[in-house]
Amino acid sequence: MHRHGAARRTAPGPRTPPGPGAAPGPGTAPGPAAVPGAGRSVARPLPRLAAPLLAGLLLGGPLLTGCTSATRSDPEPAPTSPSSPATAPASAPASTPASAPATAPSRQPPPQLTEGQVNAAVARIDAYAQDALTKSGVPGLALAVVYKDKVIHTKGLGVRQLGKPEVVDQDTVFQLASLSKPISSTVVAGVVGQQTVKWDDPVTTHDPGFALADPWVGSHVTIADLFAHRSGLPDHAGDLLEDLGYPRDYILQHLRDHQLAPFRASYAYTNYGLTEAAVAVAKAKGVAWEDLAADVVYKPLGMNSTSSLRSAYDSAANKATPHVRTDSGWQVSATENPDPQAPAGGVSSTVQDLGRWMRLQLGDGTFEGRKIVDPAALNRTRLPQSVSNPATDAAGRTGFYGLGWNVSYDPEGRLRLNHSGAFSLGAATVVTLLPSEQLGIVVLTNGQPSGVPEAVGEEFFDLAQYGHETVDWLGYLSKVVPAAAQSAASPTDYAKPPAGAAAAKADPVYVGTYGNGYFGSMTVSAEGGGLVMTLGPENLKFPLQHYDGDVFSFRTRGENAAGLSGVTFTVGADGQASTVVVEQFDHDGLGTFTRG
Repeated sequence: MHRHGAARRTAPGPRTPPGPGAAPGPGTAPGPAAVPGAGRSVARPLPRLAAPLLAGLLLGGPLLTGCTSATRSDPEPAPTSPSSPATAPASAPASTPASAPATAPSRQPPPQLTEGQVNAAVARIDAYAQDALTKSGVPGLALAVVYKDKVIHTKGLGVRQLGKPEVVDQDTVFQLASLSKPISSTVVAGVVGQQTVKWDDPVTTHDPGFALADPWVGSHVTIADLFAHRSGLPDHAGDLLEDLGYPRDYILQHLRDHQLAPFRASYAYTNYGLTEAAVAVAKAKGVAWEDLAADVVYKPLGMNSTSSLRSAYDSAANKATPHVRTDSGWQVSATENPDPQAPAGGVSSTVQDLGRWMRLQLGDGTFEGRKIVDPAALNRTRLPQSVSNPATDAAGRTGFYGLGWNVSYDPEGRLRLNHSGAFSLGAATVVTLLPSEQLGIVVLTNGQPSGVPEAVGEEFFDLAQYGHETVDWLGYLSKVVPAAAQSAASPTDYAKPPAGAAAAKADPVYVGTYGNGYFGSMTVSAEGGGLVMTLGPENLKFPLQHYDGDVFSFRTRGENAAGLSGVTFTVGADGQASTVVVEQFDHDGLGTFTRG
């Protein structure tokens, strides 16, 4: 997933409430999976990459979203807990014959949780989180719980980096991956409240140079469309360019090269679509996005350890180092620089700071008596905008995407806001809010997607609602989340050439420079007794291994790494290779390079 949460399209479906008299018991998994569909405006093949970022790993009914990059998310939806007669909701004040009727229905059901239930859940969640670290091997975790406008609990567990003694605490800085998205929509809501932009402004109003493959769509797509992932761009469009080291401006300019699915009729998670919308808002204010985020949200809330710049994370003395799991265990890693897509996945922060942001969210834009964000503009982010996970059975619940939020409604009828973040190279995060309860939790970890943060979050709400877990969340999510975060491997096993494989031609047949309007120039050279493919502005080198005839393979790397992928040359009548197709780059038909 390119980091960030967008869960790819494999998500477990919501559970249904137990029938009358039935008490919820621990299960092994929620119900059937929901798989969102896709549409088109110009015909294109469906994406074939797996989601590297779970951007909303747990949406509100269907599970899994983001953060890694390719077609992973980012992810990204969250399972919800069944209602239970065993735990009665807090009762509303009894009405009397003299009571006047309300002038309008309540926007949310009355609170069902008591302070005692929440405190009981808080008292048990640290032990659960510690057990999850022990079982999974994830090095470190931090969490914070907000309730009724107070950060009532923070906790750091484990270490910042394996092999070093420094422990995680409430002030440890983590990379957030796709948890950046609801933070960025908060920033935009703040600017909307200042009446500088509107959610329904066409992006070209503020960034006239922006374009898409369909000129009409390009001129009509709005800020809200891109934050809701309904522009028609394919899943994670642009993320592979980031893997090659291209800067933000280049990537946003080349979104126009992607064929589109039906405008406003399809959902596909796009880090760079959302980034373009955020950049357009910053242009309307005449400042860089990173400065806008600080001015509108971070500084007013006193989020002094929060930034949208990678350099701030790198320079933090108290930071969580990323880790990945290998065959020999967990080891220190290094994530890619997410600055190009900072609004979608580039925020770093602490649970202490995020507690302040959750208070703002649950306070409808007000923080410590000050209105920071217009409540109407903020409320727009919480409304369903796109169907991200259709129900797959009559008793199921549909999962939606709002503006930077996974939006769902739990079995008790409560609005549930959620987003996961994931870097396949070493970070996994989640935040979940129940606005009607004034309750939220954020969980940050310094390991690749493992299911741990999502399990801790789900366990907390089970403990608060029912007093016990309804599903073995860690057992379930430790299987589902890593699988969803894994980029799809090639159907061809390039490590095993076929019997009787044809020999390759002489190196000079393939050596040369090839051009591609999207991925740029590729150079194939003979080095060290083999062929090497060089790509991107940083001249990244990928050694080629022969497979069969004019087909070679290379080992992918970065957030979208998917093992070995094919490189197929076509040799012309003149005895020289004329074109080369790179399999990993060809999911949207953009992977053909032509000899220059």
